[in-house]
Amino acid sequence: MAYDDEGSGSAVVLLHGYPFNRSMWREQISALSASYRIITPDLRGLGETTLTNEPATMQEMARDVAALLDELEIQRVVLGGLSMGGYVTLAFYRRFPLRVRALILADTRSQADTTEAARNREEQAEKILKEGMQAIADDFLKKVLAPATLSENPETVERVREMILKTEPQGAANALRGMALRTDQTDFLEEILAPTLILVGSEDKLTPPTDAEIMRREIRGSRLEVIEGASHLSNLERPAEFNLALRSFLDELQP
Repeated sequence: MAYDDEGSGSAVVLLHGYPFNRSMWREQISALSASYRIITPDLRGLGETTLTNEPATMQEMARDVAALLDELEIQRVVLGGLSMGGYVTLAFYRRFPLRVRALILADTRSQADTTEAARNREEQAEKILKEGMQAIADDFLKKVLAPATLSENPETVERVREMILKTEPQGAANALRGMALRTDQTDFLEEILAPTLILVGSEDKLTPPTDAEIMRREIRGSRLEVIEGASHLSNLERPAEFNLALRSFLDELQP
């Protein structure tokens, strides 16, 4: 399992989305590592982490993260994830609640896939395996980035495109199939006792603010921050605003 481990202090683990890798957290590491120990792994089959030949379920990815923490001899962390990383974060908390000091849920949702969404994931997986990541790159960019980002921020667009194209097709297909298998976590949200920060881009169409509001309503004491002008990759599109909300939340957790 590939990972970066930067800074010192209280441990914060950040989990990337699909079909990306740990490099998506570069701005967060830069902003926070002077005060916190920021650990950013590549999830199963993505980035530089080992590829398997079966669906990468959220539960398996959560166990991978727990094994990494064991290897690093870290008992408790602030755990956060964006999109698929948020699904893994919820799966981790469900299995290992005592290992979580606080939760960060960014541009994600608690609901399972609909039948249609699961079917679309399978169709995308088959397309990727036949034609490669370039077959989905342009359409996916339009889904995860706001129109303003696409037209005004070519560096971010190319960075996201590069992450997509570097992803192994089998790893992407495994992640898609794993996401399609995940269970609905909405009824579980009321059992979450850890302090929770929820972030969402105001223009996120994949996991819109209405999904974030469901989590805010069900997780007692949680805080919702809407990142104006961002779509699904709010940490990359509006890093200053994202980092400000993140730092404020983390600083309030300090004893």
